[in-house]
Parts: sequence; C-alpha cells; structure tokens
Amino acid sequence: MAEKYSRQVLFNGIGKRGQELLRTRRIVVLGCGALGTVNAEVLVRAGVGSLLLVDRDFVEESNLQRQSLFSEEHARRGLPKAIAAQQVLSTLNSDVKVEGIVEDISFENIEQICGAADLFIDGTDNFETRFLLNDFAVKTAIPWIYGACVGSYGIAFAIRPAVTACLRCWLEDPPARGSLATCDTAGVIAPVVHAVAAFQSAAALKLLCQSECPTNVFQIDVWKDSVRMTPGQPYRPDCLCCVQRTFEFLEGKEKDRFVRLCGRNAVQIYPRRQQTLDFKELSRRLEKSGKVLYNDFMMKIDVNGYEIALFCNGRSIIRGTEDIAEARAVYSRYIGN
Repeated sequence: MAEKYSRQVLFNGIGKRGQELLRTRRIVVLGCGALGTVNAEVLVRAGVGSLLLVDRDFVEESNLQRQSLFSEEHARRGLPKAIAAQQVLSTLNSDVKVEGIVEDISFENIEQICGAADLFIDGTDNFETRFLLNDFAVKTAIPWIYGACVGSYGIAFAIRPAVTACLRCWLEDPPARGSLATCDTAGVIAPVVHAVAAFQSAAALKLLCQSECPTNVFQIDVWKDSVRMTPGQPYRPDCLCCVQRTFEFLEGKEKDRFVRLCGRNAVQIYPRRQQTLDFKELSRRLEKSGKVLYNDFMMKIDVNGYEIALFCNGRSIIRGTEDIAEARAVYSRYIGN
C-alpha cells in the first residue's frame, strides 16, 4: 500500500495523515456521465475508502467521445452506466469498495442512498436534481462539489454547509426547462470535461483530507483559452435553504411521474408502484412487437419509431417524443400501467 500511494503521500497537501483519512471516507458520485466518470476514476486511484455510483441511464455510443470509463462493448450491450463504471473501477484499485446503483435520485430515496456519505460529487445533468442534492447536503451538513460543462465552457465550485453559500444563494430557483443549452443541443468536447473534473476532484481531496475548504469558483473555456478563478458567492441573507432552512425539494411536492428530458427527445416515466420486472417473460411478450435486448439490469425495446429503456423497478425512458401524453400511451401500450 505504501508504494501504491507513495507519490501522493509525498505531496504536502495530502501526506501520510491525509492518505489515512482518505481510506476512511465514503463518497457518492451522482451521475456517471462525463464529469462523474472522470471524478470517480481519480478518487478510486487516490485510495478513498468507498465510492457509491448512482445513475439512471445506460451507455450509448454517443457517450464514448467524453465518458472515459466506457467502451464500445458497454454501448453494444446497453449496460447501465453505474454498473459499467463499477465493473471498470473495481479493476483499478482493490483497496476501494465500489458500488453502482441503477436509480434516479428523488426525494423519496436520497436519504437511504446518500445518508452515510462524507462528500457528494455532482455529475448530474439537470438542476432539479442539483437543488434536491443541495437541500439534502445543507440539511445533513455534508459538503458537495458542483460541476457543469457544455460546449467548451465549464464551471465548478465547492459547497460546504455553514461555511460557504449554498446553491440557492446562487440561484433562487432552477432555470426553466429548455432555457439553457445542454450537451444534447450544443454539444460538448472532452477537454473541458477533464478540466472541470480536475477542479472538482482536487476540491474533493482538499475537503476529504481536511486540508482546506476551497472557496473560489473555477470557470474555463478551453476553446477560447479563457480561465477565471473568482471568489465565491456570499450568503444570500434571505436564502430559503441555508438561512431559513426550508427544504422544498426534499418535500417532493412538485415531483411528477412524467419528466421531459430536455434536448434528448425523451420522456422519463416513473411507475405508480415499485415493482420487480421479469425481463425474460416480458421479452417473450414483446419480441413480436419490435427488437428486444435485455441484461440483468435493463431492457431496450425498439418499436414503431420509439426506443424504450426499461429498468428493473418499472422506471422507463422513452425516446422518440417529448410529448408526455404520447409517452404515457407508449408505456401503457407496451409495458402496462
């Protein structure tokens, strides 16, 4: 073990004490896309105690250009990202316990999944989940590292409850759906992903090793050769979350069973009741309707111009429409109510 981390221990910011602290830490990476996979690899190689990977989606060929843990084989098999990432990361460092969960974080399950964490890494792709995470982090006093990138631009900063401003000090409410560019509408290049993830993982190591609390905001545009480091946002004195301690997103009052995935021409559907699907039996029923592919974690059905990604608990992503009524009809027609 001493040889494995020798260069890291020689670094004054971590040292022997910091390395021992890392071995005791539990990190949750929310989202196993571009930022999530790069952060996860850095932290596994750094020797954290355990890493929990949470993602609702599956590997596609279009991911491979920037999501560095995945291969063409993962895309061909349609593996859930959390499972594919777990498989790869588990081969990199046997000291680290790595677990992948195929799940969509919600107000209903965030405490069960994230309650034991020492730190959260943001690899999500939507503000609703980030605001939910922010509520939970402030309520539990668990720090988290925000990160986002689109095109060639990226931004990252650390949020440490009671020390720094929270996300709602920056943005009172999530931006309206469709109001911001996304990777699916504006594209994204891999260099900015690695730059933003580098800041995120460095900030995580500082917090995990109790070295310091990063307070600056990192912004970069790798195409325009622009890098900015600015002081963090001050507390907003009327912040609903960290000042008034009102956790609206944890209450789940606005949760919908049907969610448009902006920029992806897709709708996500949550089942009315949690269930465990029998993919083998379901495939027999659906094989005459369209092309069916399944593994232990999910099923993909290509039928009548739609692609249905179906997970074990009945949650589904229906690609080929942004119309909720149409997606509901497709789900009901092929999966059931």
